[in-house]
Formats: sequence, structure tokens, C-alpha cells
Amino acid sequence: MSDHPTSPRGKVPRKVIPIAAAPIEAHEMPLFEARRKIQPRSISGVFARWRWAMVWITQLFFYGIPWLQINERQALLFDLEQRRFYIFGWLLYPQDFIYLTTLLIVSALALFLFTAVAGRLWCGFSCPQSVYTEIFMWIERRTEGDRSARLRLDNSGWTREKLLKRTAKHVLWLAIALWTGFTFVGYFVPIRSLAVEVMALQGAWQIFWVLFYALATYGNAGFLREQVCTHMCPYARFQSAMFDKDTLLVTYDSARGESRGPRAKDIDHKAQGLGDCIDCKLCVQVCPVGIDIRDGLQYQCIGCGLCIDACNTVMDKMHYPRGLIRMSTENGMARGWGSAQILRRVLRPRVLIYGAVLLGLTVAMVVSLYVRVPLKVDVVRDRGTLSRIVAGGQIENIYRVQLGNATEQPQRLQLSASGLDGLRVASETEVMVDAAADR
Repeated sequence: MSDHPTSPRGKVPRKVIPIAAAPIEAHEMPLFEARRKIQPRSISGVFARWRWAMVWITQLFFYGIPWLQINERQALLFDLEQRRFYIFGWLLYPQDFIYLTTLLIVSALALFLFTAVAGRLWCGFSCPQSVYTEIFMWIERRTEGDRSARLRLDNSGWTREKLLKRTAKHVLWLAIALWTGFTFVGYFVPIRSLAVEVMALQGAWQIFWVLFYALATYGNAGFLREQVCTHMCPYARFQSAMFDKDTLLVTYDSARGESRGPRAKDIDHKAQGLGDCIDCKLCVQVCPVGIDIRDGLQYQCIGCGLCIDACNTVMDKMHYPRGLIRMSTENGMARGWGSAQILRRVLRPRVLIYGAVLLGLTVAMVVSLYVRVPLKVDVVRDRGTLSRIVAGGQIENIYRVQLGNATEQPQRLQLSASGLDGLRVASETEVMVDAAADR
């Protein structure tokens, strides 16, 4: 074969490049990135205190309410077996499902409102995943030590000390998880009778759901943690649709912080072309989802604000102004607005619409519950018996009247019929219906 073969027209020479004899190496690309275990550093500050305040508020409500009694009944009980829902003195039936629907709509609108105002407030402070993860991490710090001690423990071999610490941690985790599962089931089964059944190992389905919810708590808060927020929760994916340029978010002031780098306290870092960020990475170490907020807004961010507390601590030590990482908006950062200007933009049309609809639905639901007649009456014609003539030449029709007392007190009711001359009720006209009972 010629070294310079010609083209089909025989005019333009072409160069032939020989194929290399050596085989081409194939490099396998991983389909997913292996999880990097996150060991957050503990930090104190305004946002950390708010997170713990919400932990106490939510858990005192969750663990305490099932034991509260009203009218010798559990104050909050969704009794699925008896199809009765006791809600702080109100008794609702399955026919009152419209109230549950309205409550879900109100909750969704409240989530939209909070997100439009200040991002993922729910995720960072009140979501059960965040709350139980915070509790489990507190137990982890108490049993295994601070972040550096936990990292050393992870990288060390199995010693007696490591075995004891890990065992203590998991025993406490399991205790919290089991008590959480028991309390959760106690919202659907009277918790006092549930306690007796569980202690006696009775009630297979009740025990199953206690263990199921306990396992979910143990796995999600103890092992999955940030993976639930990042990969399993759909809210992380569509939250950006509810953000706009005036939504308060955890933001890094790159104009002030760059260029970043270590330095001594007593030097003029501005003269050396350095920003206020000393690149200590403390903001990354305290983040429960392990992101670097300095890389910009990321969907993994749950808006907990712990990086703000960490950065403010460093700024105080360096004698720099606070707020290198702070709650701000895109417009506020771009235009250099102060806090007052940013807060004035909170009452924008989107927020006002969410607020008005939320207020209207809430008021309508409360008024509807207040004026609701606590009596269910169902009148059904007996299809098995035709009308018939009885003594005195009167015509008799048979109906089934079902009465439901939706109050906590017995009710004495009077039955009567009207609409035709001589129409009357042939059976008993005075009926007693027990509290929260049907007849």
C-alpha cells in the first residue's frame, strides 16, 4: 500500500496514520459517589440555641400530649378501630374528613409561606428528621467525644474502649427509638392500654408498628441522616421553585470574603489583598449535611444557620465585623442593602397572597368547627318492608334512624315527624345516646 494514497479523484494526497499496536486501556467510571461519613462539629450561637429550643418544644409536645387526659379520655387520639378522632375536646367522625383535608392544605400553604420568606426554615428547625438527628448526634457526642475524638475512633481498630463507647451509643439510640415508636402508636391506640399490652407482649399489630417506627427512627436519625434530606426528601428538589430574589437564605458574602487565606491577627490583610475569610473551614465542619456554603446556594442546604454561628465565632476572634456568612437575599447581596431594606421586601405580593389564603382557610376551619352541630343523624327507609295499613286505617312506613353523639356528654333526644296531617312517630320518641356513641 502506498504511503501517500490519493483521494478518489486522484489529486489530493492523504496521510495514513497507523493504528497503535498497544491495546487501549478501559477506565471504569463509578456510577455513584460513595458516601462520605459526616462528623459535624458542635457549635454554640443564636441558631444553635434556636435549634435546641425547637427540639424541646416539638418533643415535649410529641411525647407529652398522648398522656394528657380530657373528660377522662386521651386528649389527642385517632382511634382507627372505633373510627373516632378525639382532638382536644372535639370528637370527629370519618364523615368529618373535610377538616383533615383543610388542615393538610393549611399546612402546605404554611410551608410555602415560610419558604418564600426565609427558605428551608422547616427543614432546619422543625422537621422530625432534623430534630431526631440532632438528638442522636448529641448522644453521639456524649458517648464518643467531640468531632476529633470521633474521627480518631472511626479510624482506629476495635478496642475495648471503642466497643464500650459504640455499645453505649447504640443502646441509647435504641431506647430513644423504641420510646418514639411507642409514643407514635399511642396516637392511634389509647396509650395507657397500649403500655399494658406491650408490657404483656400482647397485641401483635401494635407491637409490629412500634418496632417498625422505632426502626425507621433508628435508621434515619442514626445512619442515613443527611442522605434523607439530600436524596430521599422531595422538598429538597422543588424548593427552588418557591424561592425568589427576596427570599432570606444563608449566604456567603464573597465580595467581602475573597480572596480567602490564613493570616495572623495583627496584620493588615487588606493590604495583602486578602478578604475577611481566613479559610478555616469551620463553616464546613459544623454543617450537618457537609456542604461548603462558600460555593454558593446548594439544594442540600437545610438553612439551619450553624455555619453563621461558626463564622461569627471566628470573626469575633479575628476582630472582624460579623456577618461574613449571614441571612440575606440575592437582591440584598447584589445591591448592598442593610437589614431594614431587606426586611421591607418581605411583604411582597407572593407572601401577601400566601398569607391571605392561609389566614382565610384557617379562620374558616376554626369557625366551621365552632358552629358545627355535634350530632350525626342518618335516616334510611327499610327496603325489606313495604308500607302497610295498620289498625285505625293508618299507613305505616318503617325507617331506620341512626344517631351519633359527637360530644363528651350523654344526650337526650326527642324524635318527631312533620309535614303531613296526622303524621306521628309510632315507636319511642325519647332516645338517650351515650357520650361519643352511636344508637
